[in-house]
Amino acid sequence: MRSGVVAQKMGMTRLFTEAGEHVPVTVLRLAECQVIAHRTKDKNGYVALQLGSGARRAGNMSKADRGYFAAAKVEPKRKLAEFRVSEDAMIPVGAEITADHFVEGQFVDVCGISIGKGFAGGMKRWNFGGLRASHGVSVSHRSIGSTGGRQDPGKTFKNKKMPGHMGVDRITTLNLKVAKIDIERGLVMVEGAVPGAKGGWITLRDAVKKKLHKDAPKPGKFRLAEAAASEAPAAKEGE
Repeated sequence: MRSGVVAQKMGMTRLFTEAGEHVPVTVLRLAECQVIAHRTKDKNGYVALQLGSGARRAGNMSKADRGYFAAAKVEPKRKLAEFRVSEDAMIPVGAEITADHFVEGQFVDVCGISIGKGFAGGMKRWNFGGLRASHGVSVSHRSIGSTGGRQDPGKTFKNKKMPGHMGVDRITTLNLKVAKIDIERGLVMVEGAVPGAKGGWITLRDAVKKKLHKDAPKPGKFRLAEAAASEAPAAKEGE
């Protein structure tokens, strides 16, 4: 079982196929997604990776949080998440997971926080049909109707679908296909819509109800901090 990633939703666009058909896609960006810590069987009772993504100012953090990232030798991150992995899929602390961790044609599961709608009625929140448009109904066409029994049971049961706060829920969308990968810009484009607003943080993992793509790298695709530093152009003397 491989690790997932923490990505940022950039918005939606479309891609054109060779046949001229357009495919709506959601663009997800891996903003320096790095491994922060390991969770081991001996110490924590389970095996997992803690990942972080997005830059964060150290001045806005507590001293304890700054020390936590300093111990991992990783720049402070804005969003943290854990992913359960198998013992042979551990990735070193400090490694940055790249966009080619996933491959085109692979199915993934995407989890995010839905857009808040505020206080909503029963028709919008639960898709109720409302009351009749005529024949005695006045003013209360969009009300939900009866909410409990008359004499038996004579009360409203718990968890009854009623008007209330809508949105800001954790939603997982299953089996979205990866349409395109942009390694240089760290973009993963998946077909269809993804829960959450633009700029929101989401988690992306291999689909649990589909077989892993045969070309998916194991334990994953990443680059170490030392390798990234060596790839950077060296400064000339006197600069």
